[in-house]
Amino acid sequence: MNRSTIAGLMVTAAVGLLISLVILLVVFGVRRVSSTTKPPRSASGSVAATGIAEPGVLGRKIKARLFYVSADGTRLTGVEREVVYGDGPAAQAQFIINAQLAPVDAPLVSAVPPGTTLRALYLNMARGEAYVDLSREAVTAHTGGSLDELLTIYTIVNALTSNLPAVTSVQVLVDGKEVDTLAGHVDLRRPLAKNLALVE
Repeated sequence: MNRSTIAGLMVTAAVGLLISLVILLVVFGVRRVSSTTKPPRSASGSVAATGIAEPGVLGRKIKARLFYVSADGTRLTGVEREVVYGDGPAAQAQFIINAQLAPVDAPLVSAVPPGTTLRALYLNMARGEAYVDLSREAVTAHTGGSLDELLTIYTIVNALTSNLPAVTSVQVLVDGKEVDTLAGHVDLRRPLAKNLALVE
């Protein structure tokens, strides 16, 4: 073989290796994205998923009714607050939950354990169900007690069902998994409907 033939073979081999690497990166990248947005088993059907904060419409906000502990500590009270406008139901649901989980100043008191963040949110539009995946602080930082647990759960459930007509029930997940309860009292193995009986 002459030098030009050898050089040509080397270039062809290098190009082939480069193409193989690109294909591997694309395949593993797609698998990784798919695994982070996979909804829970019970969320099968027409599902929109969102994890990391999606961009809102620049500068646009909506009024949303968020829920906090009442002055006597036994119920929830609804408060109208500004929330970033999201492009589509999944994005809007995420902005509502992020606003609900955000720390608040007195006199407002949040029923959500401190440090709790939104990991992901899934919507099953066909069934009107939302799946809210919270960080582990929802369990580990919870104060316990049946009343406190009810207030925590229905803060989340009511925030979505009161502001998004397409959402009729909400299931709370923790750290990417279905859980029986947060603190041993409220059954979280299925989506829960709005409960305004707890709101003053």
